[in-house]
Amino acid sequence: MESRDGVEFCFPQLINSSCRISSRDWTETVVVNTLSYFISLITAALNLLIIISISHFRQLHTSTNILLLSLAVSDFLVGLLLMPGELYRKNSCWFLGDTLCSFYIYAATTIFSASIGNIVLISVDRHVAICEPLQYSTKITESKTKVCVCLCWIFSVFYRILFMKDDLIQPGRSNSCIGECAFVTNPIAGFFDIILNFIAPVTVIVVLYMRVFVVAMSQARAMRSNITAVTNQLSVNVFKKSELKAARTLGVLVVVYLICLCPYYVYSLVQVNVTSTSYASFLFFLLYFNSCLNPLIYALFYPWFRKAIKLIFSLQILQPGSCEAKIM
Repeated sequence: MESRDGVEFCFPQLINSSCRISSRDWTETVVVNTLSYFISLITAALNLLIIISISHFRQLHTSTNILLLSLAVSDFLVGLLLMPGELYRKNSCWFLGDTLCSFYIYAATTIFSASIGNIVLISVDRHVAICEPLQYSTKITESKTKVCVCLCWIFSVFYRILFMKDDLIQPGRSNSCIGECAFVTNPIAGFFDIILNFIAPVTVIVVLYMRVFVVAMSQARAMRSNITAVTNQLSVNVFKKSELKAARTLGVLVVVYLICLCPYYVYSLVQVNVTSTSYASFLFFLLYFNSCLNPLIYALFYPWFRKAIKLIFSLQILQPGSCEAKIM
């Protein structure tokens, strides 16, 4: 980077086509970058703890936790790759080449598509658990859940290939100058992306959780009125009580996710090329910050996660047979 007549360029030898470097307050830049990298590190570390916990302890190998594991993988990738990459992309010149730029944007959009797919699957899981408890064990099995998670990731990978095929075939086509890493969508592609990646899944999530809420309220009233005459019915109500607690916890997870997701896509309805606006950094940060909030929600509501963390940090998971430990 050099300065010519008070203006800094990413590639001084290519002044006519090089990107300019915007002047920023040095202290503010250091503080913001330090805080952002710290959040990135915490996000990756906390989600790695979730991945280790659910993968290691056999008692946690349930259908619901498999979905949480898949979500944690996407959140871990956000903290490990996307947060640092976004800081580098926005705050300095992009010296890694157009190919890596296209790959980074492709990875970012794929991970977000997989994340919202996981949230939809979590909503379906809770809907069946609360609304059809007697059929839950047959409809929602570990093998079926693993297949759904794999299909979710596969769909995200191929969907984004189709959506970004022009940028993948011709990297850098969206850049306005050399040293920029930009992704600009045409209005038609952006419209279909909003439909398939926001409006449709959010509608499904809201409808399913509204039904869960209605059934949960009716079950809560039934349990308070003690209308249980036979032992079998009592066991069903006890089962529903535990599922209701899980539904509330995952409901918080879903609501927080939507709060972080909606501003980006709502603004996209007004400004299609949201990545090129001055609000992009804040909207992206809000999306990424959700990946840090999810593990905190687990720590707040799930005793098994707190217990697993203790066993991990005390290195007890290295002992033989530790995977059979009682966590729940």
